[in-house]
Parts: sequence; structure tokens; C-alpha cells
Amino acid sequence: MRPLHTLLALVLVTSAAAPVAGQTLLDRVVARVNGSVLLLSDVRAAVIFGLVEGPADSELAVEEMVQRALLVEEVNRFPPPEPAAEAVDAELDRLRVRGGASLEDVERGTGLSPDNVRLLARDRLRIQSYIDQRFGVTVPLTDEQVLQYYRAHPEEFTANGQLTPFDNAQGLARERAGLEQRQRTINQWLRDLRARADVRVPTR
Repeated sequence: MRPLHTLLALVLVTSAAAPVAGQTLLDRVVARVNGSVLLLSDVRAAVIFGLVEGPADSELAVEEMVQRALLVEEVNRFPPPEPAAEAVDAELDRLRVRGGASLEDVERGTGLSPDNVRLLARDRLRIQSYIDQRFGVTVPLTDEQVLQYYRAHPEEFTANGQLTPFDNAQGLARERAGLEQRQRTINQWLRDLRARADVRVPTR
């Protein structure tokens, strides 16, 4: 399982809960997540918008879609504050840019309606808000943990062939060590979430 960079990257599409409209593509079920269906067209849309990594019919993309569906379920069970309409508009614009084509073309190519695409933008914000609420945005670390990270990743603190002294790099080392520790915690939680779920991926 990949880390959630696309998080955040993680991390992430809610197509498991959102129906497609005007489906014209040759489609098939790629997974069932706690009874909800994920279609290949859902994965195609997620790849186009940069919510998961492709190609759309790869095991990687399908697994990232499964993770996202599980995240959406968690968000719906314990909803964070609703994102402001302006924030959803901004995220929708980001998805449009990432799609690299007119939204109408993307909708025709994936079978998604405008409301479906807006739901993708909304849920991406809700997922990020939930993750921040559950795991915090910073992780407290001891000085020893920060020093260990600095020693383990000298390439991150080297410029022009010279290693920056720890005293000068301590702030950056603390930030990056905190992000790494936070991601490990999130990844373990995602593995536990996946293990408890009823996930069925049809054989091809």
C-alpha cells in the first residue's frame, strides 16, 4: 500500500458513493468496498483529476481508489466541519487545471455529471480536514528523534557538497521528521482500516 501523499496526495475520489451519469464507456466493476461498487470509469476520472495514480486499470490505481472509498466512509461517519463554498470552488478549479481539458470533455469521457465532479472536490477537502483533525498537523518530537532524522537523511541538508551543521538545520529537520512520523501513523491507520473492511476485487 502506498503512503498517502497524494493524501495526501494522501492522499484522494468518492465514486464509491457517487453514481455516474450518462455512462457511455465500456465499463466494469473493479472493486466492491463494504457493498459499494467502484467502476473502471470512476478510476479513470480519479486519474484524470490527479486523485490517484494511473494507469486506470492498474492494481495501484484500484487500490488507491479502495483507500479513498474507505476514507470517504470514515468522513461520513465522523464528519469534519463542512468546507466553505469558496474553498470547494477553488478546489474545483484545481481539478479542472489538473484535468488538462475542458470540464465538459472530462465529463463526457468519464460519464461524470457536473455535480459528481464538484463532489470530488468537496470530498477531497473533507478528507484532508478529517486527517488533520484526527492526527493533527504537527507531531511533538524529542531532540534525539530530530537528530536521528538529520543523521539518517544527510542528503536533505546538503548544499553545494557541504552538510549544513545540525544547529542550523534543526528547524527543517524537526519539520521533516514530524511529517515522516505523522505519515507513518496515518499509513498504519489506513492498513488497519483496510484490514477491517469488506473489500472484494474481481479477478480479471
